Amino acid sequence: MSLPGLQLDGMSALVTGAGRGMGRGMAIALAQAGANVAVVSRSEDDLADVAGDVEKTGRRALPVPADVGDVDSIRRMVDTVAGEFGRIDILVTAAGIIVRNKAEDYTPEEWDRLMAINLKGRFFTCQAVGARMLAHGSGSIINIGSLTSGIGLAGVAVYAVANGGIAQLTRTLSAEWSPQGVRVNCIAPGTFVTRTTAAVLNDPEKAEVRLRRIPQGRFGDPEQDLNGAVVFLASPSASYVTGQILYVDGGAISAY
Repeated sequence: MSLPGLQLDGMSALVTGAGRGMGRGMAIALAQAGANVAVVSRSEDDLADVAGDVEKTGRRALPVPADVGDVDSIRRMVDTVAGEFGRIDILVTAAGIIVRNKAEDYTPEEWDRLMAINLKGRFFTCQAVGARMLAHGSGSIINIGSLTSGIGLAGVAVYAVANGGIAQLTRTLSAEWSPQGVRVNCIAPGTFVTRTTAAVLNDPEKAEVRLRRIPQGRFGDPEQDLNGAVVFLASPSASYVTGQILYVDGGAISAY
């Protein structure tokens, strides 16, 4: 069955946090669907690896080292990508960190670091790319949130606050920019097998508790399980979809 509305031929994408994990998987999926992809990470070694995988699909890869916790770095990143590709049709904001702590033990420094990358960095990345999308009247922004965008989860209070902010940022930008042709949505993954979840998944007791709350009975695969969601939301097939939080979590949000 052919679904031409899911093809991204001729489009250009920018993916932050593309060096590893979910960001890497989504960058490659966008390339497989036809987009040229600018991959962004702080690690140049990670960038070289993912850029090579993007190029194996026959699409152009543009590796861009940047720190999304720094607004000047964000603006340079966007200028570089727009200068090389001419325009940015798709933005995926996957860069993020997690700090696990008891709510009563978080420090101001932990709060500031997490918010700078996960929420402030997302806002200013959306702002810089969104301004260019608004100028040519089209674009798809896909923020990557978390299961904690919609539920409370012990031990990650500040991370959850940031992800609640990501969900509301998505809705607000959609309300403001959709009338001008720029769609804004959010993918909220559940528990995926990544470096950020290693502290939980490497603890058999914690992993079993988490697994019992996933109706599908398994953890997410960062190389496979977000591909359909990100390609769909980026594509013309999602032209009437905006302001949505799409949980890709094996059914977990229905079971908490």
